[in-house]
Amino acid sequence: MSDVEMGEAGKAKIIDGNAIAKQVRASIGEAISSLQASNPTFHAPHLVIFQLGSSPASSTYIRMKLKAAEESGMTVEHIQIPSDKESGASAGTGVKRVLEAVKKANQDEKVSGILVQLPLEGAGKTEEKAVVDSVDVSKDVDGFHPENIGLLSSRIGEPYFTPCTPAGAIKLIESTGFDLKGANVVVLGRSDIVGTPVCALLRKKDATVTQCHSRTKDLEKIVGTADVVVAAIGQAEFVKGEWLKPGAIVIDVGTNYIPDSTKKSGQRLVGDVHFESASKVASFITPVPGGVGPMTVAMLMNNTFEAAKRAWSTRRAKQLTPLPLEIKEKVPSDIEIAVAQTPKPVALIAEEIGVHPDEVESYGKYKAKLELSILNRLSDRTDGKYIVVAGITPTPLGEGKSTTTIGLAQALGAHLQKTAIACVRQPSQGPTFGVKGGAAGGGYSQVIPMTEFNLHLTGDIHAVTAANNLLAAAIDARMFHEATQSDKGLFTRLCPAKKGVRTFSKPMLARLHKLGINKTDPNELTEEEAAKFARLDIDPATLTWNRVLDVNDRYLRKITVGQAPTEKGHTRETAFDIAVASEVMAVLALSKDLADMRARLGRMVVASSKAGEPITAEDIGCAGAMAVLMKDAIKPTIMQTLEGTPVFVHAGPFANIAHGNSSIIADRIALKLAGIEKGDDESRNGYVITEAGFGADIGMEKFCNIKTRVSGLSPNAVVLVATIRALKMHGGGPAVTPGKPLDAVYTQENLELLEKGCANLGKHIENAKKFGLKVVVAINKFSNDTQAEMDLVQKYALGVGADYAVPADHWARGGEGAVELAKAVIDACATPSTFKFLYDLNQPLVNKIETIAKEMYGADGISLSPEAEAEIARYEKQGYGGLPICMAKTALSLSDDPSKKGVPTGFTLPIRNVRLSAGASFVYPLVGDMSTMPGLTTRPGFYDIDLNPETGDIEGLF
Repeated sequence: MSDVEMGEAGKAKIIDGNAIAKQVRASIGEAISSLQASNPTFHAPHLVIFQLGSSPASSTYIRMKLKAAEESGMTVEHIQIPSDKESGASAGTGVKRVLEAVKKANQDEKVSGILVQLPLEGAGKTEEKAVVDSVDVSKDVDGFHPENIGLLSSRIGEPYFTPCTPAGAIKLIESTGFDLKGANVVVLGRSDIVGTPVCALLRKKDATVTQCHSRTKDLEKIVGTADVVVAAIGQAEFVKGEWLKPGAIVIDVGTNYIPDSTKKSGQRLVGDVHFESASKVASFITPVPGGVGPMTVAMLMNNTFEAAKRAWSTRRAKQLTPLPLEIKEKVPSDIEIAVAQTPKPVALIAEEIGVHPDEVESYGKYKAKLELSILNRLSDRTDGKYIVVAGITPTPLGEGKSTTTIGLAQALGAHLQKTAIACVRQPSQGPTFGVKGGAAGGGYSQVIPMTEFNLHLTGDIHAVTAANNLLAAAIDARMFHEATQSDKGLFTRLCPAKKGVRTFSKPMLARLHKLGINKTDPNELTEEEAAKFARLDIDPATLTWNRVLDVNDRYLRKITVGQAPTEKGHTRETAFDIAVASEVMAVLALSKDLADMRARLGRMVVASSKAGEPITAEDIGCAGAMAVLMKDAIKPTIMQTLEGTPVFVHAGPFANIAHGNSSIIADRIALKLAGIEKGDDESRNGYVITEAGFGADIGMEKFCNIKTRVSGLSPNAVVLVATIRALKMHGGGPAVTPGKPLDAVYTQENLELLEKGCANLGKHIENAKKFGLKVVVAINKFSNDTQAEMDLVQKYALGVGADYAVPADHWARGGEGAVELAKAVIDACATPSTFKFLYDLNQPLVNKIETIAKEMYGADGISLSPEAEAEIARYEKQGYGGLPICMAKTALSLSDDPSKKGVPTGFTLPIRNVRLSAGASFVYPLVGDMSTMPGLTTRPGFYDIDLNPETGDIEGLF
C-alpha cells in the first residue's frame, strides 16, 4: 500500500500516516544499526517517559510510544509516579518527585531523550510548565522547552528539536510531493504545541503563512485561498468542505470525540475537519485517526535518535579551549607569570573533560572538589594512558619534576589536542615557608592560581592534621585514664547508663569482636571480660603515634607531654612530625574509596599492648570520628595549568619519609576521564601524568611497589627528569646549597664534569627498566645549558638503555617547549608495557628491604640496629610481614649519606629503626639519621613572603 492512496472517484487521496510512520521507524532502526556497526561506542538511544498519575488516556499514548521505540531499535523506560491523590501525599509532592526524577535523567549520560507525558495528573498549568522547563534542552525530544520553542521562530539559530506534531505535519505535506515555496498556507490554531510551531516550520519552507483561530474574521474566505490547510483548532469537524479551495491539501491535527450510538463506547473520534465534505474538494487529506497521530510518535523517535547522535558526538568532541600564553624572552618570576594569567572558571575546566555539574563542588572560582561518583558513572570506560614522572637524584633545589609534569600536560593538552590530566601532590607549607618553596611548577609551566595551590588549597592537610592529632590526644587520654582508674571504674565510664540503659558504641563492638567476646549487652560481660575490654594496657615504649603540624619546626623533634598538674605526673617523651608524614596522609593517598579509607583508618596501629598485641585506632575508638574529619579530604581538587589544561591535586605525602605520590583516587578518576569507550579508536585515548617525589630510586620505586599494588593500575611509561646542573654535581661539582649563589661550573659549559655525572642518570634508567617500564628521559633545559651539553646527555641516555631522550624547554616556553617530549611519550605508550614488581610480598621483611637497598640504591647489603631487628620480629609476629616496604631515606644520594653523589658503591645501608603503617599497608624502615620533622635554616623563605596591604596580593611566593 502506498503512502498516499487514491480514494474513490471524486475524492481526495488519503495520506496514510500509519504507513509513513512505519517507514520512518524502519529508517531509524536501520540508521541505528549502521551507526553501531561502524562505531561500536554508539549505544542504542534511550528514551525516558515520565507519567504523573495513571490516566487511561495518557497510559494509552505511552504504550504507543513504547511500541514505536522498540520498533525503531531504541530502549525506553516508563517511570510512573503516583499522583498526590493516589499516594495520599500532601499537595505538590508528586510534582516534586517528577522534578527530582527529571533532574536525575538530565544528568544521566545513558539517557538520550526525556518526555513528560501531559497532562500531569493533579498539577496546575504553572506546575506543568515548571516540569517541562526543567527538562534539559538537549534532551527535550518533545520540543516543548522554551528555548526550543523560541529558537524555532528565530532566524539566528536552530532549535535542538522540533515539536513532534508540527514536524509530523510537515512530513505528511511533503509526502504528497507538493512544493511549499511560495504557497499559501492557512494554519488554524495558535497553541504553543502545534499552531505556532507549525507556522514557524512552514515559514522556514518559504511558504506564505496565515495563522487563524476561532475568532478570526472572514475565516471561511481566508481558508478558501489556501493551497494547504493545517487544522489544529480543537473543535470537532469545524472546517467544512465548502470552505476549501478545490485541490487543497488538508492536514487534520484535531482529536475530538463526538457522540455515536453505533459505537460500543458511545462516541467516535473525529478531527477538526469535516472529513466527508472536505474529502470531496481536497486533493489530499489526512484521516483521523491514522494521519497526524502516528507521525507524532514517529517524529518523537526521530528526535530521540538525533539526541543520541548529538550527545555521542559531543562527548567525543575535543572541547578543551587552551589559554594563550604571552611568552617573554626574559622569563619573569613564577608569581609574576602566575598572576598575569587569568584562569578559566573551574566549572568550565571540569565540563571540558566530561565532569557533570553535580560532580563539582566549587571552592571559589578556580578550584573545586570532585565527587567520587565519577568512577561509578564511567566504570565501563577503559583507562587512559598512565605516565609516572620521576627524576635523577636531585640537588637541594629540585630538578623540575613538577615543572616537567605540568609542561608535559600543557604540551599534550593545549598543543597536541589530547585529553591530558596532570596529577600532583598538595604542597606542604613546611617547604613553602622553608627553603624549597612551593610545588606548582615554574616558569611557563605552572598550576594556577599558584598562591592558592601552595597555601591552604581546599584544607586537606588541615583535615589530616586534625584527624591525626585527635588520635594522638585520644591515646594519651586513654593511657591517663587507665593509669588512674580501676577496671570497674574504667568500664563504667566507658559504658555509662543513659536513661537507665547501657550500650556499646560501634568501635566498642569492633573491639569486642577482636577480643572474641560475642556479646552486645554491657551488663552481660563478666568481670574478667569487662576488664579485658576496657584496658588497652598500652606499652609506652612501643608507642609510635606522634602529633603533627604543617610547618618546619626543629624544636618539636623531641618534646615532653603531660607536665601540667592535672596529669598527675604521667609524663612521657614524644615528638611532632610534619603533617605530610602522618600515616593519615598516606591512608588518604592510598584509599580507593570512602569505605576503604574508613577501614584503613581503623587498622592503623599506634602501639602494642604489654602482651604484645597491636593496638589500633579502632581500639582507641576514634577511627570513625577521624573518617568524619576526612570525609571531604578524600575528594580530589581540580585546578588548571597556565595553558588551561586540567590538574588534579590530592594528598601530599613526602617521598623521603613517606611514599611520595598523589592519591590513587585522583589517578583513577583522571584515567577514566582520559579514557575511551570500549571499541573506540585507540588514537582517541588520553593521558594521565602523575608525579612521584624526588629521585626514581625513591618516588618511582614506591609508586611501583606500593601504589600500583594497591590500585591495580599499571603505568605505560616513566618520564625521568634530568638537569645539566644536577648531573654536574654528581660528576664532582661543588655543593649546591639553597640560598647561596651557584658556583660558576654550573653556569658554564663543562662537558667532562657532566659526562662523569651521567652515571647517576644511568642508574635511574637501569632502575626503571627493572620494573619493565618504557623510559623517556626529559632533559630539563636551564637558561645556561649549552647545546653540546644537551647533546651529550641525550646521547648518553640512549646509549645506556633509555627508549627516548628528549630536550625540553617548557620552563621558558610552556607547553610548546615540551611538544617533542609529549610526542615521545605518545610513542612510548603506543605499545603495551611489561610492568612488574621488584619483589614478592611473601618474602620476609628483611629480604624485601635488602632487595630495595641492593637493586635500587646499589648497596652491598643492609645493617639492622637492635631496635630495628626487634621491630621487624614484632611486626612479623603480629602478621604484618606480608606488607610492602616504604624506605625513609635521604633523597640527596642513592646511599644513606647525602654528601655521596653520583653512584656510590661499597656501602652498607644502615636501618636505624622500623615503623609500621598498618592502615596505609606498608612497613617503613628509617635509614640513617632520617628525620620526620624538617627544620628551618638560618634564612628561610618566609623572609621574602608578604602581603601587599593595598592590593591584597601575595608577594614573594615561589
